[in-house]
Amino acid sequence: MQNSTGFDARGAGAPSMARGLAALLLGAMLGGCHQGQAPAPPPVPVVSIAVQASSGAQSGTPPRYPVEVAARYSNVMSFRVAGQLIERRARLGDTVRRGEVVARLDSADAEKQKASARAALQAAESRLTFAKLQIDRDRAQASQELIAQSELEQTQDAYSAALAARAQAADQLALAQNTLRYNSLIAEHNGVITSENADTGQVVSAGQAVYGFAWSDETDVTLDAAPSDLSLLTIGRAAGVTFPALPGRRFEAHVREISPAADPQSRTYRVKLTLTDPGPDVHLGMTGDATIARASSPSAAAATQSVFEIPATAVFHQDERAAVWIIRSGDSTLELRSINVSAYGERSAYVDRGLAAGDRIVAAGVHTVYAGEHVTPVKPLFAADDMRSEAQKTAAVPRAANIAP
Repeated sequence: MQNSTGFDARGAGAPSMARGLAALLLGAMLGGCHQGQAPAPPPVPVVSIAVQASSGAQSGTPPRYPVEVAARYSNVMSFRVAGQLIERRARLGDTVRRGEVVARLDSADAEKQKASARAALQAAESRLTFAKLQIDRDRAQASQELIAQSELEQTQDAYSAALAARAQAADQLALAQNTLRYNSLIAEHNGVITSENADTGQVVSAGQAVYGFAWSDETDVTLDAAPSDLSLLTIGRAAGVTFPALPGRRFEAHVREISPAADPQSRTYRVKLTLTDPGPDVHLGMTGDATIARASSPSAAAATQSVFEIPATAVFHQDERAAVWIIRSGDSTLELRSINVSAYGERSAYVDRGLAAGDRIVAAGVHTVYAGEHVTPVKPLFAADDMRSEAQKTAAVPRAANIAP
């Protein structure tokens, strides 16, 4: 069949269809090649910091701590018996000596109890004397068979009861004397009155605090140390203490006691130093500074090597080893490097091996990256002075962050 132009419609349409199919196949092939050559993904922003040696770690400068003078032993002074407080002989801040009476209770009732106990003892001694005479007579008569054996036994029983009554009366008198003595509050050690807890005329119960008392025989200097310093603060370690109130004077001391548990509020450890020769000028409550001496042993010298303080969130645990993600300076790709963590703080980790000053590490989100990943370093949101605080807060990359230069 031919059209008006004289061409066969089927013959003309076949080449056109073939060209269309070829164009479609070519487009599909070109599209497949274009998909196989997709561009590389853009760099992933990560929170990073440049590590620096911890303060004083490289120079070996002995750490300094604020300290306070405190009594090694202190307790509350109280009466052993109840009564009305009628006299206070010591006031706040007074120095008292051992055996000195510092307060008294109304002792009228105690004196009457003592007098009654003494009279009861005299009566018991009189009955015991009579019983002794009676048993001597009965024994003499019993030896001559003038009285029955049962009568002698009754006399012996009366004598035994009189003897026991006399011992009981003696104990009651001793108890009354002690009660009368307990009406006077006596210092058992040399010390200083640190607080007043009861007023004259007040009725106090047994054991109620009347004074706070600090012994003056032994004096300690206390400080609060961070967990990272416990390796330096060992029992017996020498220290030097200075007080602003005593300029130009330095006191020798040594570490006496280290608390085994951290304070639940401050998370620090209480350390007590003993002054070698405090002298009379060192008073309770004085504040100053303590410098802990570093040991000269090889192990202590090794402790003065570079120690880097990094956020605890930067530590990546690979099996049982600690590691960090290092950002290579050349191509900004990630490399996993093993480290040795010498100690952990509340928000920090102290690394003594595996890092060098200036290394840039990933500070947060360490479990969302992988080795060889191309990244863009991003400063923490509040990166000026305290990287540790921000690393603790940051769980992912912040959106509104500044790109590090």
